[in-house]
Amino acid sequence: MSVMVARKKVVRKWEKLPGRNTFCCDGRIMMARQKGIFYLTLFLILGTCALFFAFECRYLAVQLSPAIPVFAAVLFLFAMATLLRTSFSDPGVIPRALPDEAAFIEMEIEATNGTVPQGQRPPPRIKNFQINNQIVKLKYCYTCKIFRPPRASHCSICDNCVERFDHHCPWVGNCVGKRNYRYFYLFILSLSLLTIYIFTFNIVYVALKSLKIGFLNTLKETPGTYPSMSLTVLTVLEVLICFFTLWSVVGLTGFHTFLVALNQTTNEDIKGSWTGKNRVQNPYSHGNIVKNCCEVLCGPLPPSVLDRRGILQQEESTAQEGSCPRGPGMQEPPATQGPGQAQEGGMKQQDGSIPPPTSSDTEMPEEKQRTPGELAVPSADAGRAEH
Repeated sequence: MSVMVARKKVVRKWEKLPGRNTFCCDGRIMMARQKGIFYLTLFLILGTCALFFAFECRYLAVQLSPAIPVFAAVLFLFAMATLLRTSFSDPGVIPRALPDEAAFIEMEIEATNGTVPQGQRPPPRIKNFQINNQIVKLKYCYTCKIFRPPRASHCSICDNCVERFDHHCPWVGNCVGKRNYRYFYLFILSLSLLTIYIFTFNIVYVALKSLKIGFLNTLKETPGTYPSMSLTVLTVLEVLICFFTLWSVVGLTGFHTFLVALNQTTNEDIKGSWTGKNRVQNPYSHGNIVKNCCEVLCGPLPPSVLDRRGILQQEESTAQEGSCPRGPGMQEPPATQGPGQAQEGGMKQQDGSIPPPTSSDTEMPEEKQRTPGELAVPSADAGRAEH
């Protein structure tokens, strides 16, 4: 005997969210799917700092000051904390419209634009919004079925609309938006300082060793713990990594410092939203560098609107087979019997045999007999009895 059992299965909202994001730790960590370059970023930072702490820091702490490795450790921990905060957080993804909301918006657009003749291109779906006495256009997203808020844009890699979208950064493995831009800026700023710090003290290390044993002997020196590895290889590797990092990260930090001072995003700068032919002024700028920096870096951080770890309960129907235990004295329940069967069962003899049928059992009245080709039409009373 099979029994249908309804069982509730707990499903988190992040499991049903659209887009191309990856979630870990039960929705607490949110990243893009392409994480290969992010792992490269971790490898370069961890590898360079490990070499610096393992070789140069020990010598510099004895010869110059023990504060050198301490300050390097503070910069390293701060850079790693801001990197992980940028990579593992919601950048400000805007939820897509529900089916009812999308249908209402479509009806509103059709009522506003009217019917478009066949063969003509429909007008752009745009709403005008006023900010600081400036008209800002809100564009319609055909994927999310919403009118995007000001400064929001749709990321083609993550397939989500992000509030105050700056850019998608593969080096951190996530979009950079309203909720993690300050951490991204602090990450590249601290990484720039850490790179300059390591690059400078690498040169100081080589200079101090060269004053004692000579430059050539310094390059030929091998660490005691790794006799097969020349110090030249380690130092050159660190210097090369720091040199190329200086060109990229320090330049990127300067560019974003310029954007923060103007309260502008990378997306707006690339599109020329406020420096184009129209000469439209930036309505988000306060006209003061200090106020712009305070708003971008120190303003209140909005909460995530995704509710990634919210619960969606779904019922599952599962069939379970089971049999009722029967004792030796228990009999099977009688099967459903018709009128004829009930009469037949009542005519059983005591020895269990069925008496021979009488003529009344085999012969039907003439008015009840039908020819083989005649169909049986149920009466109205029979139909009501069945129902």
